Parts: sequence; C-alpha cells; structure tokens
Amino acid sequence: MKKILLLSLLLGSVYFSNAQGLGSVAGTVADKNLLVPVAGATIKIEGTNLATSTDSLGRFRIAGIPPKTYTIKVSSVGFSELTLYNMVITVGNELNLTLQLETMVTKLAEVTVSSGKKTAIAASLETPLSVQKLTTEEIRSNPGGNFDVSRVIQALPGVGGTAGSVGGYRNDIIIRGGAPNENVYYLDGIEIPVINHFATQGSAGGPTGMLNVSFLEEVKLSSSSFDARFDNALSSVLQFRQRNGNPNQVQGNLRLSATELATTLEGPLSAKTTFLASARRSYLQLLFKAIDLPIRPNYWDFQYKVTHRINKKTTLTLIGLGAIDDFSFGAPREATPEKLYILDATPAIQQWNYTMGVSLRKQIKGGFWNLAISRNMLDNAIEKFDGNNTQDETKRRTGINSQEIENKLRFDVNKTVLGIKLAYGGVVQYAKSNNNSFIRIRQELRDASGNLLQPAVAARYLSNIDLWRTGAFVQVSKRMAQDRLSLSGGLRTDMNSFTDQGNNPLRTLSARMGLSYIVADKWSLNASVGDYYKIPTYTILSFRDNLGNLVNRNADYTRSTHFVIGTEFLPAPTTRFTLEAFYKRYDRVPVSVRDGISLSNLGADFNVVGNEAVRTNGEGASYGVEFFAQQKLSNRFFGTLSYTFFISRFGGADQKLIASAWDNRHLLSFIGGYKLGRNWEIGVKFRYQGGAPYTPFDMIQSQLNYLTLGTGVINLAQLNSQRLKAFHAGDIRIDKKWNWRKTTFDLFLDITNFYGAKSPAFPQFTFKRNETNTAFLTTNGQPVSTNGSNAIPLILANEDGTLIPTIGFIVEF
Repeated sequence: MKKILLLSLLLGSVYFSNAQGLGSVAGTVADKNLLVPVAGATIKIEGTNLATSTDSLGRFRIAGIPPKTYTIKVSSVGFSELTLYNMVITVGNELNLTLQLETMVTKLAEVTVSSGKKTAIAASLETPLSVQKLTTEEIRSNPGGNFDVSRVIQALPGVGGTAGSVGGYRNDIIIRGGAPNENVYYLDGIEIPVINHFATQGSAGGPTGMLNVSFLEEVKLSSSSFDARFDNALSSVLQFRQRNGNPNQVQGNLRLSATELATTLEGPLSAKTTFLASARRSYLQLLFKAIDLPIRPNYWDFQYKVTHRINKKTTLTLIGLGAIDDFSFGAPREATPEKLYILDATPAIQQWNYTMGVSLRKQIKGGFWNLAISRNMLDNAIEKFDGNNTQDETKRRTGINSQEIENKLRFDVNKTVLGIKLAYGGVVQYAKSNNNSFIRIRQELRDASGNLLQPAVAARYLSNIDLWRTGAFVQVSKRMAQDRLSLSGGLRTDMNSFTDQGNNPLRTLSARMGLSYIVADKWSLNASVGDYYKIPTYTILSFRDNLGNLVNRNADYTRSTHFVIGTEFLPAPTTRFTLEAFYKRYDRVPVSVRDGISLSNLGADFNVVGNEAVRTNGEGASYGVEFFAQQKLSNRFFGTLSYTFFISRFGGADQKLIASAWDNRHLLSFIGGYKLGRNWEIGVKFRYQGGAPYTPFDMIQSQLNYLTLGTGVINLAQLNSQRLKAFHAGDIRIDKKWNWRKTTFDLFLDITNFYGAKSPAFPQFTFKRNETNTAFLTTNGQPVSTNGSNAIPLILANEDGTLIPTIGFIVEF
C-alpha cells in the first residue's frame, strides 16, 4: 500500500508539473487611518520582474506568476512599505488581498522612528503592547490545527487551553490565567459571542472552531491594553478580519479530511459587489467511532460575506456565521471502565447558533464612520438521564433548554485632527434570555431500613428576561517628542436596565492608558494600565430560585485592572522579540452561594456555567512574565517560540486566594515550518503546559451519590489543592501541492500528538466492575444499592493519549 501511494505521488508530480499553469494576485490598497484608496501604490513580486501600480480606486492585479511561495512588497509615497511574507500563489485560486498602508512618520537623524519595513510588528498606536497577529497562511499551515483558528491561537504567548479537563481536546482560550468567558470576539467589527461548536453556555469554549480559515485575512489578539471601543472584555479581544470576495472571477475550494468536508465559493455578483460563502460538514463521529470512543459529535456550519461598494466613499457589508451541533453517543466495541464512565457522565447536547450583521462605512473628512447592526442567537438543549434511560422522567439528572438573543447597534467615528487620532462612539443592545432548567444536585437517598440519608436537592425554574444594554467610549492617541513617544488614552462606560446598579454610569467608568517610547531604531519600551468591566452572564442574570424569584438582580459587573510593561526588539524586518510582565487584579467576581467557590474556576466542561444564585464579592489575581520570538518566512523557514510563566489565583466566599483552575504556571509553545521546494512543506508544533490544579473527591459523598449523579462529588474544602502531571504534545504536518492548468491539488498529512504522549486530565470516580464490564462488583455479592453502600469505589487515572492522523486534500478551482 505504501509503494502504491508513493508511486501515485511520483506520477502525479510528473504529470501536474508538465501541465502546470500560471497564477495571479489581485486586491486593493487603502490608507489604514482614513480607509481611502491609495492610487499609484507599487506592488512588486520579489524574485521576479513582475510589478504593477494601483488605479484610482486602489485596485491592482498581476497575472502570469509561476506558482510557488513569494514575498510581496507594497510601497507608496508618504506611507511605510508593507512586506507580505509566505504568500502562496497557485493556479487554482487567484490570491485576493485587502491591504492597508500605515502613514510614514518622521525619520530622525539618529533614530528611524518609522515602522519602515518592520512587517513583523504587531502593535499599534492605540495598543502598544500585548498584541499578536496571524495571517491566513500561518493558520492554514499550522500543524495539528486542522484549519481551526481557535487551536492555532493557543500557541501564542500567554494563551493556554484546558488540558486538565479533557486532555487538551477543547478550544477554551485561557489568556494570562483568566477564565474562558473573559474574551470577546469580533468578525469585521461585528461581535460574535460563539466561535466554537458545542459551546459551553456561560463560558465560551468548545471542542472545535466554527470560523472558515479561507475567509480570513488576519487575526489580531490583544491580551491587554484594549481599545476603549471594545466592551465586556476582561482578558482579551480577538479581531478576525475577513478578506473580500474575488472581484475578477468565480473561484472556490473543496477540502476533505478524516474529520470534515468543507467547500468555499467566491466571486463577483456585479461590478460593485462580491461574495464569499462556505459550508462545512463534520465527520468527527466517524473518526471517534474508528478509534472506539463512545461520543459522536456531529456538526454543520455556514459562513458568508457580501461586500457592496455604493460609491467611492461608502461601502456596505453583510456577514453571517452559523452552526448546527448534535452531541450523541454510541456503544463502544470494547467496553472499558473509562468508556462506560464517559457514557454515564457526559450529557447529550443539541445546539444551534447564528450571528448576522450589516455594516455601513462612510469616509468623512480626516477619517470615516461605521454603523453596524447585528443579531445573534444561541439555542442550547442539554439532557442526561440515569442509565441513559430517556423514557423515564424520574431518571432525569439534567434538562436544560435555553436561548440567548442579542440585537445590537454600534456606531463609531474615527478621524485624525491636528495630528491627534480620535475615536468615539456608542452601542445599544436589546437582549433576551429564556431558560427552562432542571438540575439534580442531590437525589433523595435512604438506607436499607428506609432511614433518610440525604434529602433531594434540585434546581427547577422557568425564566424569561429581557434587558437593554448601552455603552459609550472615547479614545485619543498621539505621537509626540519628534515621534519617539506615543500616548493613547481612553474612557468607557457601560450600563444595563436589569441589575440593581446597572443604570449608574460611574459604576463602570473605566480609564485606560498606553505609551510607547522608541529607544532606538529597533527597540522600544511599552507600558499600559487600565480598568475593564464585564456584565454577569445571562445564565446568572436569568436564574430563579425554586420560588420563581430572580435572585441575582444585585449582581455587579466584574472588574479587572491590568498593569503591563514590556519591550519589543525588531532586529530585522522578518524578526520580532517581545518580553512583557503583567499583573491583573480582579474584584466583584461571581461566587456560588451554594458552594462558596468562584465561578471563575468553572467552564472547562460541556455543561452550563452560572445557573445558580451568586454573590459578586469574589477576588482574584493573575501575574507573570512572557517571552515571544517570531520569524517570518525567510530562507524557507518560519516559526514562533513563546514561553509564559504565570500564577493565577481566585478566592471564593472565604476571600482566600487559592490556585485557580487555569493556574498551569508554565506555557511553552514552538511552531516551525520549512518550504522544501517543488511545493513541499513540513511543519512541526510542540506544546507544553504545567500541571493543572484539580480538587480531590469527597469519597463518602461520591460513593453515596455516584449512581444518581454519574460523577463523583469533589471535596470543596480541598479546592484545587492537587495538580495533574504536565501536559505536552507534538504535532506534525506535511503538505504537497500540484498546480495544473486552472486547478490546484493540495494533499496533506496532519498528525496530532505524533509521539503518543499521555494527556493528563481530571481523575474520574466510578465503581469497580466485573471482568466483562457488564455490572458493578459489590462487597456482598448482591446488586449494587442506589446509595452505593455495597459498591467498591475506583478512581480512574484518565491519562490516555491518542495519536490522531488525518489525511486529506484541498482542491482549488
């Protein structure tokens, strides 16, 4: 079989190379600050004689390019030169770029202040530090990423995942020790609350991402020093910038792998209108069945973008993103205690969500304004029954049917006046939350004599709430001291009509300030400080007690105060080093009334966070240092290396700060790629996370409740007192492209955890089973009692590691 595959690759390589066509690149160039077209800009393909200039609308196109990887340079009088690395030209799809040029700043005799050719730089005037950028090619070629931008982001400095919960198989984005729900996501300026399939309501994470990488031009992660225009962010702002559809021709791609089938189409609808559209179907259920895992995740997702140029100054954009998810189960071929535990403990999930938005951008004197209207909805249904007996309501453990709906209008003005960059605007939101929930907390249990061992405890409520949310901001930035010093400051306030103090604008008045000082041409010092606020999740706001009372109206906005200082060194246009120290202080954190623990320690599973009474009096802190090195494509090599050391602690009702669930301490990541020639490429990724804290089981309560809860009961008196072993894994990816006439064929092999490392996850409590795993063993030989009194407790280590190879292809046409 291997010989046949090798022979096929060899013959295919000969055939395609003999019939190879030529590729092309097209796009637009605009002023980044004013968003007006840049006419007369020069676009040059390095290593060739191919070049062109933009027309009066900033458009360009270069054809007749031999397919391979190039560096593209864009220059214009009065602007810093822009260099684009790792630009892959194929014959199947025309490369379409939407480019923005920075205005050239003053050059001093002793210090060159301009960003010049430093294209590895990621910071901006408004956000001078704690910012990283990824291009679509860096995402697409990421080993083990499976074209999933959420996984790729976990390789950036300060970013971790929830390796402790499910062995690294979730896309929770943990930024500098904060909880997964502390991040916000924007797609072309439209907020998208859900970016993962099977999202944990009230938290945000899930096992796989929704966004189509073929749409993306750039991804920007800000882990502090957020622009004041962004509300509800405590740890990070992730901005996804999509490219426009190709205005010259209809083209697309088809991607097939062991996990999914995806297709993308783009092209012109008229002389002024372009479109991008995609659909994806998951085959994860087939992969999990093949490796004999009892879970069967199945999903669809859809995405579109339509861009219409009304006139030279006005552009209308429509975007949409949606998903349909179904999480079910299948009987394993070989029953083991671990697989049977998953069957008994994991809930079934049916979920769908969408975000749709329309934005209008108009150029004005000295800048532009944006008007964006959007609607998003999440529908989430979770069920679990004893023994998975869905026909008997008395066996129900969990039944949640909920919806979250938001309608938003955002308006902002961005302009430059007398050298001062000014932005201001506001947002109005109308939100609804519907929740019909039953959660069994404890089942009534009696001993053999009928004596009550514990009473039943359950949360059952039907809740429908609506509220208005408003916010306003202003951001001012300026370069001074002959452009060596950059200062930026912002103010923001947010209000809502639901909570007791929600209409007090001073309660959430937040200031932030950043500065950057250029010490030398290649070296700058940066710092920022700021307050950031987040409204409690809708699951918290809509919770009612068993009498129907909305008990969380007194919940307050969570506050996080950031202090960051760092330095950036750019020894070459392709190379970037950063070193930063950060401190984040939290207060008004939601704390569970029932358990007394901070909700910031929750969110790493597939349930719901926040369906309970809370007090917003918790505190927390996270602090550490991080290092990042980046090499853009040069001499066929590109790569990144990051290391973060941090300590994350949160306190509950007792106000005692202890290690949080995200306190891994050490995060190390390396990604490297090499272009081998003849359109071969190899990439390697290595990830290391220190051991995640976890809470040991209360063995008495676990034995008493296991059969009615399906899980053990943790000992909250020892919250996060234990640690798992460190998590590490290596991924490898090999790509080979063939170009033939007007079609490109990309064959890839992607191996996740290629050396089969174990993935430490939280231990699991269960009862010991017989040799055939058909029944529980007991101390008296009788059937196991409901209260577990005659069962034999067993702790499962939960450290399996799975090597997952994926072979697939991409056809561009």
